Amino acid sequence: QVQLVESGGGLVQAGDSLRLSCAASGRTFSSYGMGWFRQAPGKEREFLASISKNGGHTYYSTDSVKGRFTISRDNAKNTVYLQMNGLKPEDTAVYYCAAAVLGAPMFPGGYDYWGQGTQVTVSA
Repeated sequence: QVQLVESGGGLVQAGDSLRLSCAASGRTFSSYGMGWFRQAPGKEREFLASISKNGGHTYYSTDSVKGRFTISRDNAKNTVYLQMNGLKPEDTAVYYCAAAVLGAPMFPGGYDYWGQGTQVTVSA
């Protein structure tokens, strides 16, 4: 089992950058594929990016975040990151990290563990 804690959210202006972190407990972090999702009020949880267990493969949403967001991980620190550049008001949401036993899925149902989320608010 793994516990996930996100951090790094906050209130920023359009065009700013943020780096979200997700710290995992336990000694088996490198056994999990990791993903980042977000959920805005009234909307479904949206896939943003995922990364394989050893960091060798990354996957991104083909829609609004590719080219602006970058996922990475440091297995020595049990942490996965989401670097977000060029933030827009429509990026406002609660951002979640998740851990998957199998692969690095691009859909919520593929993940086994979730963090509590961190709020990101982007003002115009």
